[in-house]
Amino acid sequence: MDLFWVYKQLFARYGPQHWWPAETPFEVIVSAILTQSVNWQNVERAIENLKQHNALTSGRLYKLPEEELAELIRPAGYFRQKAKKLKAFINHLHLEHNGDLSRMLAQPMKKLRAELLSIWGIGPETADSILLYAAQKPIFVVDAYTKRIFSRMGLVSSEISYDELQRFCMAQLPKSVKLFNEYHALLVRHGKEVCRSKPCCLRCVLARECQFWRRNSSALGR
Repeated sequence: MDLFWVYKQLFARYGPQHWWPAETPFEVIVSAILTQSVNWQNVERAIENLKQHNALTSGRLYKLPEEELAELIRPAGYFRQKAKKLKAFINHLHLEHNGDLSRMLAQPMKKLRAELLSIWGIGPETADSILLYAAQKPIFVVDAYTKRIFSRMGLVSSEISYDELQRFCMAQLPKSVKLFNEYHALLVRHGKEVCRSKPCCLRCVLARECQFWRRNSSALGR
């Protein structure tokens, strides 16, 4: 079994996910920051607030007081902290790139990733989401669902680090923006619907190759 087999099973089960749902690269970045520690429905409400106030541009957010921004993104939760994170990104964009997002995103992937990680409030998962979905760079986004699914299958240790898991995935798959985009979205879908903290193994298309299922099949009602 390899990672491409897993991908094929998930794609056959769920089909294309059309992720990331955003109209522009800038909207991808804003929503990637807003989605930290919150469900997507709340992010959508915050994004809609920004759109209704014509505030979903780097120039408008640069001029908007942080307190007003916090109120607009209140539905996303942790809104004061996330307003600071958005401001940190916007200020960096204007200071280092004169507000030109296209120029910023056009940099080589390694350089851009290091730059994103240097901005307060942007960690590896957020940075890689920006790289993949906004900058269209071929990098595999790792999240809690990735670790949960692959560790239950016995492919990796549950203690594996973010960077180690990312290297493991990228070493086995062709470096394709389209593949990495779809794979990440499929893992998120499967993790939310089936491979939850309390898994629904009887509905899992990966169960026959899953060590967790084989160890617990009696208790799970096989």
